[in-house]
Amino acid sequence: MKFGGIHLMGLPRPWTSQSEQALLNDALDIAELSDQCGFDYVWATEHHFLEEYSHASAPEIFLAACSQRTKNIRLAHGIIQTPPQINHPARVAERIAVLDLISNGRCEFGMGSGATTTELGGFLVPQEEKKAMQIEGMRVAVRMLVEDPFTGFEGKYVKVPPRNLVPKPLQKPHPPLWMACSRRESILDAAKLGLGALTFAFVSAAEARQWVKDYYTTIENECEPLGYAVNPNFAIATPFLCDNDQKRAEATAVQNYGFFVYAMGHYSFFGEHRPGITNIWQEYTTNPKEPVSPEFIAQACVGTPQKLRQTLGDYEDAGIDQVIAVRQVGRLSLDQQCDSLRLFSQEVLPEFKDRDQSSAGARAERRARISDKAMKRKPKQQQSWGDAVIPSAGRH
Repeated sequence: MKFGGIHLMGLPRPWTSQSEQALLNDALDIAELSDQCGFDYVWATEHHFLEEYSHASAPEIFLAACSQRTKNIRLAHGIIQTPPQINHPARVAERIAVLDLISNGRCEFGMGSGATTTELGGFLVPQEEKKAMQIEGMRVAVRMLVEDPFTGFEGKYVKVPPRNLVPKPLQKPHPPLWMACSRRESILDAAKLGLGALTFAFVSAAEARQWVKDYYTTIENECEPLGYAVNPNFAIATPFLCDNDQKRAEATAVQNYGFFVYAMGHYSFFGEHRPGITNIWQEYTTNPKEPVSPEFIAQACVGTPQKLRQTLGDYEDAGIDQVIAVRQVGRLSLDQQCDSLRLFSQEVLPEFKDRDQSSAGARAERRARISDKAMKRKPKQQQSWGDAVIPSAGRH
């Protein structure tokens, strides 16, 4: 099992003129330390207009900066919002290719669409069409990374004439592909498209076990790849805080991950947001009801090294390929996050690294088997733009 950390860039009010600069600098410090501690992935999300909840509007710039401060860690978009009205597929492909080149082939490409009216409405993306827009944008971006030259596309949401995208990525045929998932249905969608599942449902290992089984059954037997390589991978995000004092870790997690859940609810369900005015942190701290339960924290990766060893062992037994630490939420300080990383890397990570290396051969065999089956099912459809004809998928 591998380990990553995702930067949500939460920034509760009140703010100063230096708050956002400090937030980004802290994120770079955490990413660099994660690389030194032996983490496998640093993930960057993309959100827009979600004050306090997530100030992560330009993940491509953050990951590019990470590429110059790290050596081994994978630099992963978790995710890029791929509806063409938010990010044109040509610009997405260009950014992916350049990040892959300047990082010496460490880029990973995850797609999503955003969720809330505040976010999607800012780009006039209809809720009922966001998934279709997301997938169409992703298909075009991936083709542009691979085709030399790209032969054009005319779809429902975007039209792109024949052009040759330059530069092309270092990884061939393209960096590994992922999709954000929050329900069993979307996990199966990722499997059917040959994409890694980025699961943000915050479920226990017991709940995840069946999801993992369903994902791998589907990707092996039903997948028609969106890309030109499949990425059989199941990752799950979880609150993460390692501390020698269990009660202190739980209390810290309840406050800070509680704010994360509350702010998510504010934008998704119950809030009436006034841009530039609403103070979500103040609302949260004066609300007598805690948005997360002790049970929620108990099933997360929060607590002593022994507690995390047990919880992560359960995820490992369930077949999870990667656990992603959710970080930079609430008012967790840089020192708290760095101390957590160091303690975890010293007391817990080595044994999981050893088991991950010993199982590499079996994983490679499974990946090859799944890839062989899936690529034979990739549709060989032809589409045209004017006189240009898109070659069949089998040629790429």
